[in-house]
Amino acid sequence: MSANEKSPWGRVDETGTVYVTDAGVERAVGQYPDGTPDEALTYFTRKYVELEGQVRLLEQRAKAGAPAADVAKTVATLTAALEAPAAVGDIAALRARVGALTETVEKLTEEQKAEAAAATEAAVAERTAIVEAAEALAAKDPQSVQWKQASSELDALFSRWKDHQANGPRLPKKQADDLWKRFRAARTTVETHRRAFFAGLDSEHKEVRARKQALIDKAVALASQGTGGIPAYRRLLDEWKLAGRAGKKVDDALWAQFKAAGDALYAAKAEVDARENEEFAGNLAVKLALLDEAAPLLTATDRVQARATLSNIQRKWDAAGKVPRDQVKVVEDRMRQIELAVKKLEEEHWNRSDPEKKARSEGLAAQLEQAIAGLEADLAAATAAKDSKRIAEVTEALEARRAWLSAVDR
Repeated sequence: MSANEKSPWGRVDETGTVYVTDAGVERAVGQYPDGTPDEALTYFTRKYVELEGQVRLLEQRAKAGAPAADVAKTVATLTAALEAPAAVGDIAALRARVGALTETVEKLTEEQKAEAAAATEAAVAERTAIVEAAEALAAKDPQSVQWKQASSELDALFSRWKDHQANGPRLPKKQADDLWKRFRAARTTVETHRRAFFAGLDSEHKEVRARKQALIDKAVALASQGTGGIPAYRRLLDEWKLAGRAGKKVDDALWAQFKAAGDALYAAKAEVDARENEEFAGNLAVKLALLDEAAPLLTATDRVQARATLSNIQRKWDAAGKVPRDQVKVVEDRMRQIELAVKKLEEEHWNRSDPEKKARSEGLAAQLEQAIAGLEADLAAATAAKDSKRIAEVTEALEARRAWLSAVDR
């Protein structure tokens, strides 16, 4: 390009001064002394391209919803830069594009204000929910709270609070302060209740430990009584069950001591039982033989003979003595069945021979026999008359009276 030759937006004169046509007015933008006119125009055109790139980037950011304040700040910077830029190009078009962004900034500002208000409202609601959850924990009866779970819940709520405070929208100062005061008060209440509960629990555990240790001492002192100490140990066991809890580990350790004292008593009893079982084994053999001897009484019909046989066996039974403990119920149950069979045999005889019952039975039998005789006469008459309906009625009544008479005779 020769001196004074123009490009679409600028020219270079013979001194190397570069001019741009801006809004119909030509103005000098600078010189490029060490280059050709073409290089000079290229240099200042590149400056324009750089400005256009900045405008295009800002348009993209505004379209993508960048913070309105940032976009407005960049608009102001570019507006100042485009007042008289040292560049060759359609500068008026750049100014128009930047001016158009002013409207976009206003729209963005309104949208983002609404979004920020909605986000703040949601954040207030979320933080209020955290506060209310903490207050609900604080309102619980300390005696009914599962403190391990409650402490975990409170820690989780505090973590949510800190995360929300660090990463959530910024709340208006008064609301944020009021909510924090409520949360802190609830948290303090929960911690106060927890400390008071465990202080009381520690005191209660100490009392329970003292009670149980006293029971252990009494149980250990029973060792010298051997088997005879077992009833007293059982009474101590009942007291132990009512003594309360002293914490799992302590309870387990105390119970081990108390049980060891009882085990010593029951071990002594086991030795006695073993000796008795050996001693009573012969008695068991005698009683088993007596049971076999008495077995026919289960089906006996002669009450007098059955009672005499049973009485004889019972005398031998009592003389036989004790049997091993684990066989007592077995042999006693078998003897009880035999005794009940003989008793039943005697009761049946008494029922049959009771004068009052016999008189009642005989009177009723006579009445029934008289009724049957009359019904038989009625049946003969109905049969002669061939009255089928009357025959059916009389037959039914006759069968009923005969059944009653059979029962009375028995």
